[in-house]
Amino acid sequence: MTIKEQLRDARQKFKLLSFYQQFERVVILILTAFIAIIVIAALWSLSLKILFGLVLSGSLDPSDYAVFQAVFGMIFTVIIALEFKKSLLVVAERHDSVVQIRSVVMIALLAICRKIIILDLTETDAWHILAFATAIIALGIVYWLIRDSDQPLGDRARDQPINSPFHVNR
Repeated sequence: MTIKEQLRDARQKFKLLSFYQQFERVVILILTAFIAIIVIAALWSLSLKILFGLVLSGSLDPSDYAVFQAVFGMIFTVIIALEFKKSLLVVAERHDSVVQIRSVVMIALLAICRKIIILDLTETDAWHILAFATAIIALGIVYWLIRDSDQPLGDRARDQPINSPFHVNR
């Protein structure tokens, strides 16, 4: 299928949507474009900081924890933006009008992991660490509870093991 045919098909599908659904699609496309610009800018900034700030200046020391924190914090920022962009594209593709909660929980987990990576443990008290641990456990439980929520019921049943003594694996 050529690009012209795909665009024509997309226009025909767009015309079939209600006014509010069309509004949602336009908003999603605009947000996706903004996030793509942010990802490109963050990747460019990350590349420049790694190349000029670390490699060419000779200060790239993998054993230096501050450098490790800074680089991986920037990498996680790009990953979080990409995951957010992906969740918007999933909404646009599925014809659902609601962002999937699983994507939101995944983005929250990534953000907390980023915060923990860049966290300076010498300046952080135990209550903050306990709060992060509690948030990770709570989000992990929510993710586990909703992990199959977007699969059709038939797919979920097929993926579940059969715990019957009379079942024979073939």
